[in-house]
Amino acid sequence: MNKLIQLTVILFAFLGTNAMAQNKAANNIDDSKIALQGYSPVSYLDLGLAQKGVKEHKATYDGIAYYFTSADQKKTFEANPKKYLPQYGGYCAFGVYVGAKFRVDPNKFVVKDGKYFLYLYDLEVDAQQLWLDGNHKELVKKADDNWTSLSKK
Repeated sequence: MNKLIQLTVILFAFLGTNAMAQNKAANNIDDSKIALQGYSPVSYLDLGLAQKGVKEHKATYDGIAYYFTSADQKKTFEANPKKYLPQYGGYCAFGVYVGAKFRVDPNKFVVKDGKYFLYLYDLEVDAQQLWLDGNHKELVKKADDNWTSLSKK
């Protein structure tokens, strides 16, 4: 019986580690497990604004923390969290389109078709502008296809 308990503990430890690794692979988070670098997903989608949330208005969904600007935003998120999740786990949408995962500038985003997409920005590559210059539906289709495998790596 003792061996069964040990095997059960080992199995749960492995599954927990594996779930966390999958969670991190599919979400642009660091060890703090705070999504969107603390920006409010409700502000992106409902207001079209990049607004930093505060820890006093924090909700956790699927093991990841989301910050909001107000208690009302938090309630809105909690009523339908899947609606407010960033596309491609918060990784750069254009990066996913080309088959890579890049961290984003939280101020670079596009809201379209009831979703929001975040983008990398540096002095040499304005991924948001590259996306805007392309055909949104074609870019999304290719990025969605790529995300199937990228979200597991």
